[in-house]
Amino acid sequence: MIYFKFVVLAMVISFGSNVMAAETPKAQLQATMERVMAVTRTFRSASDFADNKDRLRQIILPRFDFSEMARRSLGNRWSTLAGREKEFVAAFLQFAEASYMNALGSYRGETMTYGREQVNENFAEVDTQVLGRGEPAPVTYKLHLVGDDWKVYDVIIDNVSVVSNFRSQFGRILQTASIDELMRRLREKGAQG
Repeated sequence: MIYFKFVVLAMVISFGSNVMAAETPKAQLQATMERVMAVTRTFRSASDFADNKDRLRQIILPRFDFSEMARRSLGNRWSTLAGREKEFVAAFLQFAEASYMNALGSYRGETMTYGREQVNENFAEVDTQVLGRGEPAPVTYKLHLVGDDWKVYDVIIDNVSVVSNFRSQFGRILQTASIDELMRRLREKGAQG
């Protein structure tokens, strides 16, 4: 009986420690990025990338919170959407997905290393470096907890926030154009991607 309790306790501790490790922002991000890199390593031509877009989409989309990215990218203008938030998020997703996919299309054997992980309640940052061509490129992923998943809501590349960059671009457009025009442009750029 004591042996049985010991085995059960050992299994719980072992299982629990694996679950705990898998739940960290760094572990979840790394698992996603390693799946992406495994696909991109097979690319030999532009057609390989085109043939694998859907597969990459299925890996990437669950790890990113495009609704939160869209909200942060629009900044204080988010409240002007008044019931059209889903429409804006759909246009933003099309645009952001095309941008991210284009970056993956230029993959040429780079690797990623994972550094510091900083967690503050439901928010986290994971520092990475992309190694390959030229100098290592620092990339920091900002994540927040959604249910049991850590989802990316911003990416900082060479100290430049993607969300801040989008917010600046959108702000310039909205100085002279309507939100409808911004969404039209986002969909158009997404369709070109």
